[in-house]
Amino acid sequence: MTKLLLSLHVLAAIVAIGPVTVAASMFPAVARRSDRSWLTLLHRICRVYSLVGVAVPVFGLATASSLGVLGDTWLITSIVLTVAAALILALVILPGQEKALAGQPVTRLGMVTGIFNLLWATVTVLMIVRPGSTTGA
Repeated sequence: MTKLLLSLHVLAAIVAIGPVTVAASMFPAVARRSDRSWLTLLHRICRVYSLVGVAVPVFGLATASSLGVLGDTWLITSIVLTVAAALILALVILPGQEKALAGQPVTRLGMVTGIFNLLWATVTVLMIVRPGSTTGA
């Protein structure tokens, strides 16, 4: 069961988080060019895939529970960083994209998106390295 949960967790991360990070990263540059059709598409990708992305922590917590690592520092750190990334997406990036779509000036969206992506990169490294792992990695 653990292998199935881990597989679903990794697949959900690739399918959901990957498109959000790419589309969010592209949005500020496209907004500077004022390409409305691309902005709409990139915003829709971010919005829809962020909802699908809820599966990532759900499967992740189920996997961690089956592995008995819920109290491990690396996992708690990953959870905190994931919550921070989700809050940045929901409270800053998506509303910023909506403002840009409405024709309002948006500042620092590129910087905030970079922070969002850095948080996900850090979580990914923690998931791979897992301090104290018994896999020998």
